[in-house]
Amino acid sequence: MTSNLKVKVWRGREEGDFATYEVPRLESQTVLDVVTYIQRRVDPSLSYRYACRVGMCGSCAMTVNGVARWTCRTHVSKVAKDGRLEIAPLSNLPVVKDLVTDMSEFFDKWARALGRFKGGTSRKDDFARVKPESLERRAVDAGIECIGCGACYASCDVVSWRPEYLGPAALNRAWTLVNDVRDTQRQERLGAVAGDAGCHACHTLATCTERCPKQLAPTAGIAGLKRLLARTKLEAEA
Repeated sequence: MTSNLKVKVWRGREEGDFATYEVPRLESQTVLDVVTYIQRRVDPSLSYRYACRVGMCGSCAMTVNGVARWTCRTHVSKVAKDGRLEIAPLSNLPVVKDLVTDMSEFFDKWARALGRFKGGTSRKDDFARVKPESLERRAVDAGIECIGCGACYASCDVVSWRPEYLGPAALNRAWTLVNDVRDTQRQERLGAVAGDAGCHACHTLATCTERCPKQLAPTAGIAGLKRLLARTKLEAEA
């Protein structure tokens, strides 16, 4: 006999409430499978977002039992041992409808941290050669796999307290770029992350690192920015 899951799903916008559904519990079932079942079999008006289903795009990130997760890679057996699920949109972002959030603010902050690579060579120049064992290359490699899913941003208490804070994803991206020896905007980027809304606002709670589905450590990148800014200031005053 197939057992059922009791699933509470956020419905509405900023003002809304949870609706409860019963969903058949299946073998190797993901949380995204549950949401898809509800939308296709029970209530077609449910809004949610997904694309790849294999942990490559990050667009299916939601709050599952109070924790920001990729729903496509989160198995029901790991998070609903009592047969209950609560699914809500990501925190710290405006709700468009139901489980869909407006990511504009998240990516605007990425842009304010100058999160775009800017090189100084053209296609006519030879390839840059950066030694894999160099400290700069290792720092870049440690944080480069971020796909912008927003799980760290939704988990960040500082963003909740200070909405102007750039957030862990934008600062992690800035850290990778200031260590990229090919980039030409290092000083401008350091200036962009040095203000009150930048890296110094981080309280080092490390929730972003704990919740990152890619096992990255934005906390370490933010600490690196703090050290680099302090060293830059001391060198300027020497």
